[in-house]
Amino acid sequence: MFVLKHRLGDGAVSVVQRLVPSKSRLARLRSASIVLGFALLSAGCRYAVLDPSGPIAAKEKQLILISTGLMLLVVVPVIILTLVFAFWYRASNTRANARPDWAHSNAIEVVVWTVPLLIVITLGWLAWTTTHALDPYRPIEENGKKTLEIDVVALDWKWLFIYPEQNIASVNEVAFPVDTPVHFKITSDTVMNSFFIPGLAGQIYAMAGMRTELSLVANKPGTFGGLSANYSGAGFSGMRFNALATSDADFEAWTRKVAASGHPLDETAYGELAKKQENSPVVYYAPGNAGLLQSLIDKYRHTPPPEHTGSPMNASAAK
Repeated sequence: MFVLKHRLGDGAVSVVQRLVPSKSRLARLRSASIVLGFALLSAGCRYAVLDPSGPIAAKEKQLILISTGLMLLVVVPVIILTLVFAFWYRASNTRANARPDWAHSNAIEVVVWTVPLLIVITLGWLAWTTTHALDPYRPIEENGKKTLEIDVVALDWKWLFIYPEQNIASVNEVAFPVDTPVHFKITSDTVMNSFFIPGLAGQIYAMAGMRTELSLVANKPGTFGGLSANYSGAGFSGMRFNALATSDADFEAWTRKVAASGHPLDETAYGELAKKQENSPVVYYAPGNAGLLQSLIDKYRHTPPPEHTGSPMNASAAK
């Protein structure tokens, strides 16, 4: 710098210093670039839960937003006041009134206890009312259209959909008409999974030997992604399916296409389907197997518990 200053003079050196960015300026630019990058990535994401296409999902979105807003009533003021206090009571601020002996304020006690208490009461009331209003076992009122019944079986690592009335079945693809109530009866022929169509309804577990239920309605046509929201092994990430909300005519065309597949879902076909397979393709079966769901539930319910392989417990030692 001494040589540069000697050759260029003080004025030229000051110009060079202004042109060369400082380390602090580079650090700020780097931080701003990272924040901007995350913002751009987030802007390109589509959050299906916040873009509902049915009344059930719309009510769940409303519940999420209300609950988040109520909690932010505490979070946002705390963050703001933390920054304000840190700035006002900094060491260099001589105007700040230091009160080292201060210990209690009735007004502050009222605020810090009353506001959270009211929020907890409100959240509890919301949780109670919406839990009953959005009960997945609660049937949806028919709007002039008959409820479509679909059986769902979770396998490794695929979803089997059975249409008892249409006598067809499909793998990793389910279709239903728009504005038609749909009632799913769900079980598993493997470990526990979670049946979830984020844009249409909440998730519900699929468990061996048990039957869970879920009702939904799609308000507009489209293809909605479905998935398992519960880890179930190596092929879990590929355990996805498409939910097709179509017009009545398109649904009839889809059922005819499946019925023309010519692959019956008999015992042999199901045995092959039940084998572990990752990223399974869409497969159609006709005729389907209307009694398969109940037979799978009965299979696990009637299975006796495994025999005890250890030594018998001493009754006196167990006391």
